[in-house]
Amino acid sequence: MRTPDNLFKRAIAQPGAQVGLWLGLADPYAAELCATAGFDWLLIDGEHGPNDLRSTLAALQAVAPYPSHPVVRVPQGDTALIKQVMEIGATTLLVPMVESASQARALVRAMRYPPAGVRGVGSGLARSSRWSAYPQYLQEANERACLLVQVETVEALQRLDEIAAVEGVDGVFIGPADLSASMGYLGQPGHPEVRAAIDQAIGRIVATGKAPGILATDEAFARHCIHLGARFVAVGVDTTLLARATRDLATRFKPAPVSTASGGGY
Repeated sequence: MRTPDNLFKRAIAQPGAQVGLWLGLADPYAAELCATAGFDWLLIDGEHGPNDLRSTLAALQAVAPYPSHPVVRVPQGDTALIKQVMEIGATTLLVPMVESASQARALVRAMRYPPAGVRGVGSGLARSSRWSAYPQYLQEANERACLLVQVETVEALQRLDEIAAVEGVDGVFIGPADLSASMGYLGQPGHPEVRAAIDQAIGRIVATGKAPGILATDEAFARHCIHLGARFVAVGVDTTLLARATRDLATRFKPAPVSTASGGGY
């Protein structure tokens, strides 16, 4: 049995947008429900969502029968954690707060077996190789690995070109919430100066030949980013969608001063 190709990695290497949904509920039943919606990819959030290794595994198993590609956001770029997340079957990782090219290179190596990297060898124990049902997994895994790095501070934007140029980085994700905070506009990801910085960043990433990505819960802004060349765009968050729908329903039957603010995406 051949190790499956990473179709998401292949797709973001070409023009056109892969449209996704953020999963923060940390529940495999909810993840499976969202997997039936038809999104190209689903982000299993281990940074701001209450996911641990086992709940991430459950989410991966829940969405596996569906076409939506699972992307796992780890809480930090730790080599041991990356190894564990890959062993439970994740092939595409999103890593927050990448500030330099040297950090990006270390992440590339963490996702690859020697001699290209430092990933520990133990796939016979793991879902990643389907417990050795993929007989050539060790030889094929490196080329299937897809690394998306988050650039989300003023300092990181200053180093954007060198981060994006790192071989093995497949995509660069702009984090509007943290970027707005870094720019002095906490809670204002839609501020004109933040939006201008994002526009410029997308153009710079496109120029390097890598895939730009973003979370854009405002539909007009999401379409704007796609027009600029963003190739993986999350257009909603499950927690926000559920909170808004339930509050709206309750208010129609029992009016109350309940806020329906989106919180800037998450």
